[in-house]
Amino acid sequence: MAIEIGSTLEGKVTGIMNFGAFVSLSGGKSGLVHISEISNTFVKDVHDHLQVGQIVKVKVIDINDQGKINLSIKRVQVEEKKEEVREETPRIPTANRGQALEIGVVTPPSGDMTFEEKLKKFMQASDSKNADKRRNTERKQHARRK
Repeated sequence: MAIEIGSTLEGKVTGIMNFGAFVSLSGGKSGLVHISEISNTFVKDVHDHLQVGQIVKVKVIDINDQGKINLSIKRVQVEEKKEEVREETPRIPTANRGQALEIGVVTPPSGDMTFEEKLKKFMQASDSKNADKRRNTERKQHARRK
């Protein structure tokens, strides 16, 4: 299998450093799983989560100009959880007013969002609140000037 961004592969942990773990992939290639991409929980010590020689599933998240491969273990785990939820979620009938009965799938709760998705959502809400405050402050200042 070719190593492409977005592909999920199996590899063997060949080295562990303070900042992450090196994983040997097929074709003699290797990549780095940064400490922030090991688990959805806080990782203080990589040794608590991985051991040299361990076989792990990784997702290719980047290949830079020098050919260095950045990998993620936590993104594979998130995808597997979503697949489990889809498989385990029973199909339930749903009906809209005036329409025939349709079969739908219940979507998983938003608790499966990645940190980046949660941060983006928070920043959007924060920017919106700040814009509202600015508008209200400008209206008050404009009213005082008259």
